[in-house]
Amino acid sequence: MINKIVRSVAEALEGVRDGSTILLGGFGAVGQPDTLLDGLIEQGARDLVIVANNAGAVDGYGLSKLIELGRVAKMICSFPRSSTSKAFENRYREGKIGLEIVPQGTLAERIRAAGAGIPAFYTPTAVGTLLAEGKPTLEIDGKLCVMEKALHGDVALVEAWQADRWGNLTFRDSARNFNPIMAMASALTIVQTQHLVELGELDPNAIVTPGIFVNRVVHVPYAAGAAQAA
Repeated sequence: MINKIVRSVAEALEGVRDGSTILLGGFGAVGQPDTLLDGLIEQGARDLVIVANNAGAVDGYGLSKLIELGRVAKMICSFPRSSTSKAFENRYREGKIGLEIVPQGTLAERIRAAGAGIPAFYTPTAVGTLLAEGKPTLEIDGKLCVMEKALHGDVALVEAWQADRWGNLTFRDSARNFNPIMAMASALTIVQTQHLVELGELDPNAIVTPGIFVNRVVHVPYAAGAAQAA
């Protein structure tokens, strides 16, 4: 019997190693798997490469706390600065964390490409800027484009609205954001879900992420998880 539901956050995060590349769902605080992030802090993995839309939303909380604790070696993101979190900025100015800035659309497509088995693609975004330095270029229909490589993860941390024991997922409103593509692009996908439902209860047309992309699911009811805007 296929059953991807695990009993605890600690069990969900078992085996996450130092140096892992972690794809982190969410857009700011919306749809971010904060309970899994707290569990990652408890678990102890270090020298992590975090791929996310931004580099932490609130100081002392979630991704910002992970950065403050010195557990992140590098951020790959679109928005490293925040008016409500200085954790990344402080460590970056001290030379204690690396940064790769990727335009948001390119970031999403690099992750989607990894999930779709596409090794690289060309885009006009960032041509003629520092972000394109050292990358191959190609003229397509008279427009110069830069090659961007797919962005794979060792682990994806995802927040879902509903899940069943096979790992089929739905998402609520804007909390969907980066979560589905990150689930597809990682070797190990770990999900915190606000609701567990019986197999067959999900409308097949409402399933965004099929269970084939999911390895572990842990139930984190809304009241038990971190504050979320979804």
